[in-house]
Amino acid sequence: MTFMKSKERTFAADRVLFVIKTKGPQTADAIAKRLGVTGMAVRQHLQQLLADGMVEIEEVRKGVGRPSQVWHLTSKSRARFPDSHVGLALSMINAVRSAYGEEGMAKLLESRTRQMTKDYGERVEGAGKALAQRAKALADARSEEGYMAEVIKVKDGAVMLVENHCPICTAAEQCSGLCASELDVFRKVLGPDVSVERTEHIISGGRRCAYTIEPKR
Repeated sequence: MTFMKSKERTFAADRVLFVIKTKGPQTADAIAKRLGVTGMAVRQHLQQLLADGMVEIEEVRKGVGRPSQVWHLTSKSRARFPDSHVGLALSMINAVRSAYGEEGMAKLLESRTRQMTKDYGERVEGAGKALAQRAKALADARSEEGYMAEVIKVKDGAVMLVENHCPICTAAEQCSGLCASELDVFRKVLGPDVSVERTEHIISGGRRCAYTIEPKR
């Protein structure tokens, strides 16, 4: 019984983390509203997550009255989200660098870029000609790999590809070429008539990675 209750608490706490991960810093009441539970229940989970070092509080004052307590994720919270075989990825990067140097790493990244371009390209080409549909196909492919990706319409003809999680974050911190190659892949698969710019970057301290995608003028 105790084990089951512990699993239930962990699942509930993970739901709280997921809301902050995908929606950004939130108040306890905002989280409760999204989850359809009481504010008291959410605050209990947040206090435990605070004790575990997974979240932190910021007081935000808007106008008169008491400031709101806004909850943020910490870098430690990454451990609660999927990280694609982080140990294996790091050991592979170190092994390639040790055996073949930076030239070997460059060749490895080129090979990865070619494969990703092929795989994503097939998904995007099958989605039709509309930019929003093509971006959605790319987001779906990325979500299947653990990036928690979504597409948001931002202005006429433009969309934003948002990745709320980076499952290769630890590896990317050791090899910046992983991020650079992904941006190159997005530009290739979406085509020469489309502009793709990274506007937020987890490795640079952002909450998420975000790319503005729009037709070239």
